Amino acid sequence: MLLACNATKVSMKSVSRQLKESPVFAQNHTGFALYDISEKKTLLEHNAERYFTPASNTKLFTFYASLKTLGDSIPALHYQVSSDSLIVWGTGDPSFLNPDLPKSKVYNFLKNRTEKIYFSNDNFTGSSYGQGWAWDDYNDDYAAEISSFPIHGNVVRFTGNKENSLNIQPKFFAEKTYNWSKSEKFSVQRDLGANLFSYPAGKEIKATYQQDVPFKTGVEVTTALLTDTLKKEVTLINKPLERSTKTIYSLPADSLYKRMLHVSDNMIAEHLMLLNADVLTNELNVNGGIEKVKEKFLSDLPDAPRWIDGSGLSRYNLFTPRSIVALLSKIHEIVPEERLFKLLPAAGKSGTLKKIMKTDVPFIFAKSGSLSNVYCLSGYLVTKKGKVFIFSMMNNNFTKSTAEVRREVVNILNEIHENN
Repeated sequence: MLLACNATKVSMKSVSRQLKESPVFAQNHTGFALYDISEKKTLLEHNAERYFTPASNTKLFTFYASLKTLGDSIPALHYQVSSDSLIVWGTGDPSFLNPDLPKSKVYNFLKNRTEKIYFSNDNFTGSSYGQGWAWDDYNDDYAAEISSFPIHGNVVRFTGNKENSLNIQPKFFAEKTYNWSKSEKFSVQRDLGANLFSYPAGKEIKATYQQDVPFKTGVEVTTALLTDTLKKEVTLINKPLERSTKTIYSLPADSLYKRMLHVSDNMIAEHLMLLNADVLTNELNVNGGIEKVKEKFLSDLPDAPRWIDGSGLSRYNLFTPRSIVALLSKIHEIVPEERLFKLLPAAGKSGTLKKIMKTDVPFIFAKSGSLSNVYCLSGYLVTKKGKVFIFSMMNNNFTKSTAEVRREVVNILNEIHENN
């Protein structure tokens, strides 16, 4: 046992030296925390008390909030029957006709109702964009808008075909798409303030082409899309959400968690926070949901998080490495490892970590976070001797390539794996 302890100390000294002296980290801000779960002991900290922009490491907070608040299945919508009317309120569930998620029973529930359908948006008190989101991301799929009743993932999917033309889903937007763009490179561009889409005329459209472009949400768009897809009229009504409403559920919660964590789906993350807010505050407001989660579940973190959105797209988010480690410890306490390690990307095998290293047996199960000049990686590391460590490595304000920083992060984690 003494030899093992000494070996761990030597390994930690080596890692500490690398964190301080690595030329890759020389000009950026780097923070690191490492925790041994079985020993309940912090093994190493380097700037672990300092705040960093977490990027998509923020999704770990959304994941934990959802684990604590939501059940095994996702609430899809609230509804109330009044005479010959069916009144529905959204919950923020992002799965309705989402092209990247399994089908749920919600479509058939609405399609087969004999009552006249009314949609109320009164419980949505939030914003379609998160605080601190960059306005010029509006055309990119990772910046899909936030709404109470998302449809088609709140994006229009444009795909090429063998006829050198575009397939457009939902087809509702086909009549709002024109070939009048003067762009040299083929891509679809939406007008900043309207659901008008354009692509360059005379350019080849490859059969393998695919692009998701967020559409502008709003109550009129929601009712129009519902009317179009259900082939029955859906009417907007202003009616407060009542506690006497019933709730229908859609997908198993893990199907949303896995996609959010594996491909870093911002749209799912933001709407999971709406779902949390729905349960905790009876309103759909990401900020309100975050504040309630912090109050109920996160008051004991080492450092109070500055948590702004559900996805990490905002640069206003600020967390410390030791608080992320504490959060991951909380997650580990309530989720069995077999399930947890399947929900997270496995380095060298799956999700956003598939290509960061080569390994026959994965030993890092973690969430990455990237923005310009930001690369963070936090999760669980299984050592060669079978120990499970929690780690958080956060890098901010670097001017080197993300690939170079990522390689150095992997080198350090690999050393910890090999020597413990």
